Amino acid sequence: MKIIVCAKQVPDTNEIKINPETGTLMRDGVPSILNPDDANALEMALEIKDNNPDTEITVISMGPPQAKVMLEECIALGADKCILISDRAVGGSDTWATSNAIAAAVRKLDGFDLIIAGRQAIDGDTAQVGPQTAEKLDIPQVTYVKEYKFSDDMKSVEVKRALEDGYQIIDVKLPCMLTAIKELNTPRYMTVDGIMRACDPNLEIKVWGAADIEVDLDKVGLKASPTNVFRSFTPKPKGKGVYIEGDTPKEKSQNLVTGLKAKHII
Repeated sequence: MKIIVCAKQVPDTNEIKINPETGTLMRDGVPSILNPDDANALEMALEIKDNNPDTEITVISMGPPQAKVMLEECIALGADKCILISDRAVGGSDTWATSNAIAAAVRKLDGFDLIIAGRQAIDGDTAQVGPQTAEKLDIPQVTYVKEYKFSDDMKSVEVKRALEDGYQIIDVKLPCMLTAIKELNTPRYMTVDGIMRACDPNLEIKVWGAADIEVDLDKVGLKASPTNVFRSFTPKPKGKGVYIEGDTPKEKSQNLVTGLKAKHII
């Protein structure tokens, strides 16, 4: 089985700050990490490989040259190959343009049986790139995967899809796109052998430009993106809450009404 995992290097949102004057992200000194949901996607691929040793896992990412560090981490975790799409021509792409580039890169590969992506990236929270890529490749997709079970012939997969008020059981034929949520699994740690492989000076992480993936330049990059981020900001802190005293619900409600009347709210 050939599996493609879509991964993204993102800033650690626990460390990120926003410039109060410009409303832009302050990335200086902020560490970059493998997007958490993408780590769940990679773990799913690795679980499949554990049960099917002939499985080949290729991780595709799009970003600046330093994203190779994140892909080396994917190798240390157990991925077989990694490809980085990095080119000024694709810089500034929104989700629509990004999916065009990723879909073009997938077409350059020697076929696939399954594509797995994280539900969403923590720096954008759009949950759009995976589904849009599936649409560009004209393959079925199931999002918010919580559980999965392959058929005996590995030609289809039964997926438990999480919803706000329950779940769906969907049977989908391969090839297809699945997007993973954190409840799907617990990502494993890197192994010593994996780290040694990732540090091998002969390790090749392919870097493809726009010309390599033969993507239409009118469909990638900032100018081709129909959406852009106008401003980022943190919500202003709310005022201090007030605890309503009272021994019973009735007494608390009476004290609440009395307080609201005293402030001339009612």
